[in-house]
Amino acid sequence: MTDRGAVYVAIAAAIGNMLQGWDNATIAGAVLYIKKEFHLETQPTIEGLIVAMSLIGATVITTFSGSVADAIGRRPMLVISSVFYFISGLVMFWSPNVYVLLVARLLDGFGIGLAVTLVPLYISETAPSDIRGLLNTLPQFTGSIGMCLAYTMVFFMSLKSDASWRLMLGVLSLPSIAYFILAVFFLPESPRWLVSKGKMDEARMVLQALRGKEDVSGEMALLVEGLEVGGETSVEEYVINADNELSEDHVQEKDEIKLYGAEEGQSWVAKPVRGQSSLFMASRQGSVVAQMMDPMVTLFGSVHEKQNETGSMIFPNFGSMFHGDQHKPDNWDVESNHEKGNLSGDETDDNVKSPLLSRNSTGVDKDMIAPVSRSMLNAGQPSEANSAMGIGGGWQLAYRKTEDGKKAGGLQRIYLHQEGGAESRRGSIASLPVAGDGDAVRASALVSRSVLCLDDTMGQNPIQSGLIKAPPSTKDATSWADLSEPGVKQALIVGVGIQILQQFSGINGVLYYTPQILEQAGVGILLSNMGIGSESASFLISGVTTLLMLPSIGVAMKLIDVAGRRMLLLATLPILLASLIVLVLSNVIEMDSVSHAVISTISVVVYFCTFVMGFGPIPNTLCSEIFPTRVRGLCIAICALTFWIGDIIVTYTLPVLLTTIGLAGAFGIYAIVCTISWFFVYFRVPETKGMPLEVITEFFAMGAANKKTN
Repeated sequence: MTDRGAVYVAIAAAIGNMLQGWDNATIAGAVLYIKKEFHLETQPTIEGLIVAMSLIGATVITTFSGSVADAIGRRPMLVISSVFYFISGLVMFWSPNVYVLLVARLLDGFGIGLAVTLVPLYISETAPSDIRGLLNTLPQFTGSIGMCLAYTMVFFMSLKSDASWRLMLGVLSLPSIAYFILAVFFLPESPRWLVSKGKMDEARMVLQALRGKEDVSGEMALLVEGLEVGGETSVEEYVINADNELSEDHVQEKDEIKLYGAEEGQSWVAKPVRGQSSLFMASRQGSVVAQMMDPMVTLFGSVHEKQNETGSMIFPNFGSMFHGDQHKPDNWDVESNHEKGNLSGDETDDNVKSPLLSRNSTGVDKDMIAPVSRSMLNAGQPSEANSAMGIGGGWQLAYRKTEDGKKAGGLQRIYLHQEGGAESRRGSIASLPVAGDGDAVRASALVSRSVLCLDDTMGQNPIQSGLIKAPPSTKDATSWADLSEPGVKQALIVGVGIQILQQFSGINGVLYYTPQILEQAGVGILLSNMGIGSESASFLISGVTTLLMLPSIGVAMKLIDVAGRRMLLLATLPILLASLIVLVLSNVIEMDSVSHAVISTISVVVYFCTFVMGFGPIPNTLCSEIFPTRVRGLCIAICALTFWIGDIIVTYTLPVLLTTIGLAGAFGIYAIVCTISWFFVYFRVPETKGMPLEVITEFFAMGAANKKTN
């Protein structure tokens, strides 16, 4: 597993979310004993404030966490988060009165806010695109583990007559020490942040460690390209044919791309298709309902539709000279292959060339380079991405010289992606066209100006020579004006919208008050015959509920990179809605106490388990994927601020709702929100599975620009 480093880093970072889950569960149990000690039975406002103070702290620190993370890095903020967790645990353990407890809860909120905001961001920036969804589900998984462990601890402590809420809350300091050690000595800085600050050598070393390979020039180029999006982008289409099918008198067309295979002398030619790309056309076609969707949704969806048509999202047939038993001569390079006649001798500036490169290559292609990935040779082995230019998810990064030659820019970047069509083979494609085979492979391409340029002094291509330099934009600080770009605004609508709807589906309020809710539902009756009190019984049921969440999250981890984020949301929201409706009906229809307790408990369990399969991890995952690198921290902070404000409102108002309109009324409101959420996801939320972050942001920028012009 070449991406083992990225997996270990994601697990270590997700400990911050485990501490959040631990805190959610311990305060839900401890508040029952806090009320008794400080006589808060008649002061529900103070009770709500004790719970909500951590949310207030998270909200306060989130307001500037994004811009600070963009300035000093992601890793230092995670270290600071662990320090806040540790200090707050000590202060809560000491708290002599309610006021000190409120201060401790505020500090705890600082740690939670930093972890919840930055861990998904950090994981997205370090994870390979093929497993980014799985790794970004880890915070939900570790958070549920923390809750399960904490509820178990609270349950056993509640069986004692002298249960101490201070000990329940103070234990938080112990795991926070482990989090601090890992953050300081194990977690690397985000390579995307390092690139954004021009620290290219450090970024390369981090990527090599994360990917488990030495050659990361393709991903380095991708990270640099991601610093500037929003320029003029066109969607083009190429038909890839076998080079040796062409007649001897064939005249090389303008903008042809040469692709070279695993065997010496094997090559292909990519020819531009006149007219609009079928990828672009697919995004503009469909039924009346489809036309009501945001064009961005259909544009993203067309990519994944092509995946289903061809059986693989990736080019399963492009070879690499550097895989398996395919050995190349030690002196193989571009120049020697020109001498052998394997590469075209046409060196005009208008041509697009993408010869497969050797790591030791010293020859220089005058026009452009784009080596081809072995990961595209076998769709079942995505981990074998050894090419310099394979960028994940079946996408390839290529370059071509612009017509203005050595003027600013000098290069155009091309994100290539296989698509279906009349000239493509259907199903699993076994091989690219060969001599005597009339089939062709159709590929769509996003073409825009590159931030890289040719080095006139050295006479070298920046990718081939490995001399990738940071563009001048790395010296510019992030500003609020960057949020006015059309692509960023479009992404903010999606991110902020889904965070609002997630919170007002009521999940965090239900989590904080699960013991009281289950006690009101009568779960004590189920365990009273075992000699377990009602409060202890509610803790036990809560612990079992969070334990049942774990296999549900496991299902989400399995499906999120296969079915996709959007499909999981559309599939789980109706189940979430059904469980809420059953919970409402069980509290409206007259029934005996045992039946009421059983139905209510089952409904809450189904609600939790369904939530963590979709609406739990996916909003944060999406928000960490859809923003450009230079403003990602700031935009995620805005989405997180929305998250925490909604969390405060839901948590603080739930006790009031339970006492006024009852459990049925509260969950009825949440059911309405879930219904609205389904329609929002269907019409506004695009599918981002398997796509490199830089390609996602390019799509947003292009889609927003097209909407503006139309």
